[in-house]
Amino acid sequence: MTGSGMQVGFVGLGAMGMPMTAQLAARFPGAVTVFDPSADAIAAAVSDFGVEAAGSIAEVAAKADVLFTCVPNNDAVRAVYLGVDGVVSTIRAGTITIDCSTVGPDATRDVYAGLKAVSAQHLDASMLGSVKQAREGTISFVVGGDAEAFERALPALKACGEMIRHCGASGAGNHMKLIHQTLVAGHAVAVAEAMALCLETGADVEAFYDIVTQGTGFAYSRYFENRVPRMREGDFSALFMLRFMLKDARLARDMTDRIDAYPMLSSVIASFEEAEASGHGDDDFSAVMKALENRLGVAIKRD
Repeated sequence: MTGSGMQVGFVGLGAMGMPMTAQLAARFPGAVTVFDPSADAIAAAVSDFGVEAAGSIAEVAAKADVLFTCVPNNDAVRAVYLGVDGVVSTIRAGTITIDCSTVGPDATRDVYAGLKAVSAQHLDASMLGSVKQAREGTISFVVGGDAEAFERALPALKACGEMIRHCGASGAGNHMKLIHQTLVAGHAVAVAEAMALCLETGADVEAFYDIVTQGTGFAYSRYFENRVPRMREGDFSALFMLRFMLKDARLARDMTDRIDAYPMLSSVIASFEEAEASGHGDDDFSAVMKALENRLGVAIKRD
């Protein structure tokens, strides 16, 4: 499968799926078919990108050589693939499916087994990045599944991403993404606590920002450099929603039978749960800062 004549399907035209569809339509003109529960989303994709609309998941699956999915959670993935009139009901032998959803490896392996039974191949291609990277076609993909299927799917993956890494058997991409997210979520909480400590002690916040971003210590990160100025402006508009980061951290927790060995992960989840409970689930995940503001009676927004 070289990309020439490839028929591409896409299910799930959300915040990431829509710009990914745009990239695929540009790379495979006239060969992309889409479905989404929202008729408005389908209409927008047809109008903006010249793709073909399907009336169901089964219709997309029947046409595709490569089928992308990007849906919210484990239950949605199982329903899309294994449910009544789902992908497995019509998919042709030899078709490759690429699930870009952030889900647990158990859900992925269920789908892998279901598709293998009908001679199709499934890849879990978890994404690193957000809407900006989807629009630019620079998503990083961490992929699990059969190596042969990965090689055949590369032309389609390259339409949407740059760093594309095969990580192992089915579920390995999920493992990598969720472990990655423990670092991201933990760092967000660490930054929130550091900024709160500045505010509580009266340390100069602007000086601290310069020290971290310009100094030679090891505290620097792109997250710190990019998010702290937004936080200082009181801007918690979502680049990646807090509730999604919390979902990812919980999925990471679910991968281990020894959560007692990971006290930091449990603490990070608790801070995100606190921020969500105070109404910030749809804000950017940097709004975990709100948990610290509430505890200490301080505010990160610049006066």
